[in-house]
Amino acid sequence: MFKLSPSLSARVSSLFAVHFFGYGLFLPFFPVVLEFEGFSAADIGFVLGAGTIARIAASPALSNLADRTGQRRWSIFIYSILGTAFIALFAFGNGLYVLGAGVIGYMVFKAPVLPLSDAYALDAARNTGADYARMRLWGSAGFVAATIAGGWLATDETIWAILLLIGLASFFTGFVVMSLPRQSGAGDVGVANDDSLEAPFRSIWFWPVLMLMGLFQASHAAFYGFGTLYWQAAGIADQTIGILWAIGVVAEIALFTVAGRIALRFDPPVFLIVAGVAAVIRWGLFPFADALWSMVALQLLHALTFGAAHLGAIAILAKVVPSRWAGTGQGLLATSIGLQMAAGLSVCGALYESNPDLPFYVMAAVSAVGTLGMFALTPVVRQRMASSAVD
Repeated sequence: MFKLSPSLSARVSSLFAVHFFGYGLFLPFFPVVLEFEGFSAADIGFVLGAGTIARIAASPALSNLADRTGQRRWSIFIYSILGTAFIALFAFGNGLYVLGAGVIGYMVFKAPVLPLSDAYALDAARNTGADYARMRLWGSAGFVAATIAGGWLATDETIWAILLLIGLASFFTGFVVMSLPRQSGAGDVGVANDDSLEAPFRSIWFWPVLMLMGLFQASHAAFYGFGTLYWQAAGIADQTIGILWAIGVVAEIALFTVAGRIALRFDPPVFLIVAGVAAVIRWGLFPFADALWSMVALQLLHALTFGAAHLGAIAILAKVVPSRWAGTGQGLLATSIGLQMAAGLSVCGALYESNPDLPFYVMAAVSAVGTLGMFALTPVVRQRMASSAVD
């Protein structure tokens, strides 16, 4: 059973921090690692593309397996250790097949770690009154620290250190999660056999809402895929670009710091609607931001376009998905984001070659559609959240 204590909050915060430290090294710098390992651009694209497809498929399946066994902590531990083992292949082999298997295996087994960590943190917040957002902000802080460290280490002489740190981050994710208390009711046979608890997954209303929650994150596709290239083409120095990216994450952390108080006044659908409106503004004005102050202003909106969208989606799932199936719900959200992000990147890539401004206008239009859709579905979402609270 959970007990509210600074120690519990600190350990959950550490879980997010160490996981995102590894992710902050992997996401931006692993293509550089593969290039130094002798991979061609086509090889890098193939391996990371295959890993992304495998990750999208693995996230809900492995999260659901953890929920069905009722062993959420042990699942995170096992998945993290397996992720470490696949990264270790870089120390023992070379060539496309061995190292490609290492990359894909790592991506598969790290895929469910964040959904399951979110599920654990939400249970801790629900049972003890801990502030989920304040625990989650340490993940963002870990990501920023990793990008700074990776920038210093992404050279031919020190690339081994990036691999080592990614492996250690995965290993210590497993170490930290096993320091957490077991969740009350996890693995309860009576609960596991109650098919009614699989709702809302069997309800029609759940799937368009899940799609919309993923869409708000996928509206970042143009920026994640081509934002840096767009700024470079505009003559922005690389150091300034790095600062602009950091400003967005710092703004996100600032929102997480005060989100608990804001949530007392506004419910989760409002968070998503505000995120959608902010995205329309951010992406619609992105091509017009030709001065540094305007770029900074739009980057500050990351607190809403990402942070508010994330908190709104997490809160809705926490309300409508029974605790027993929280990992599955978070895994499905990750899949919704992944599928739509992959589609968005593909579309934006084709548009960018034609006109670099077009992807951002399309993302603004997508955000507008998502906002209208969320506004229309808000009464249903509120009704379902209220009925779940009563149940």
